[in-house]
Amino acid sequence: MGIVDNAVYVSGARKVEPPTLEDTYELLRDEHGMGWIGLYRPSREEIDSVAAEFSFHELAVEDTIRAHQRPKLERYGDVLFTVLRPARYLDAEERVEFGEVHVFTGADFVVTVRHAEAPNLGHVRSRLEAAPDLLSLGPEAVLYAIFDEVVDEYGPVVDGLENDIDEIEYQVFAGDPAVSRRIYELSREVIEFQRATRPLIGMLDALRSGFEKYEVDEELRRNLRDVEDHVIRVVERVEGFRLLLQNILAVNSTLVGQRQNEEMQRLTEASLLQNEEVKRISSWAAILFAPTLVGTIYGMNFEHMPELGWLFGYPFAIALMALVCATLYVVFKRRGWL
Repeated sequence: MGIVDNAVYVSGARKVEPPTLEDTYELLRDEHGMGWIGLYRPSREEIDSVAAEFSFHELAVEDTIRAHQRPKLERYGDVLFTVLRPARYLDAEERVEFGEVHVFTGADFVVTVRHAEAPNLGHVRSRLEAAPDLLSLGPEAVLYAIFDEVVDEYGPVVDGLENDIDEIEYQVFAGDPAVSRRIYELSREVIEFQRATRPLIGMLDALRSGFEKYEVDEELRRNLRDVEDHVIRVVERVEGFRLLLQNILAVNSTLVGQRQNEEMQRLTEASLLQNEEVKRISSWAAILFAPTLVGTIYGMNFEHMPELGWLFGYPFAIALMALVCATLYVVFKRRGWL
């Protein structure tokens, strides 16, 4: 069953826990208290049941069934429909998990629909039940408490993201090749976090503008303004994270380019050294080739060859080899090959 908790409150105190939704509807008519129905991934039949009893608008019902909505605040007649995107930081996986909660509030009821583990609405209910004076203010107090819980749960997420950014900065300057992917993934989480938090400023401002019209209690007004201050701080920090990640990405690109240039320079220097070695080897090969050629010709043991009977033939061959080697040496030396 998708019903997590189901209770009727009178004067801020939990009076009865109906076993079914139909019992809750009946008790609300008899007791004239406030019903708080908590649903977790409910079935279509459960959503249709509360929608029919409390006259939910069909668009709000469709949004609740489909989920994956942006944070928003919409009023349909006497029913206020609120969508919030809570988040929690998973230390083991070093990532942010986003949830979704829909809140329907009317004159004498609150219906909460969770589509993920966060936020901890059980904690919200326990906190309000421990403060009957606040709970007696009605559905507005429950909506305030849910806002407050969602915003409070943003705190560990902000701290986790900040720690991830510190680690990324170390990886960037340490030359970790995997850091680019982590920067990209963290940037996506920060953008998603912005989408969850930035609309809250406008939503709380809209609630504040209706204080007079709906005669919201003064203490509750102060509490909502405090929540709004916390939201603004979160939004500002997240905006700073996004700018910082953009700068880190630019710095990483610069450092990668520098390392590539240094590597290219080293490769170029190595290539130049190899070229110099090839020149030296080629020069000495050419110098040694000359006497080899001459010696090979005169060692061919043919009977009829020029200079074989010449008295100065041998000294002439030696001198020719030395002259060719010396000439080649001078030429290569002047060209810088040796």
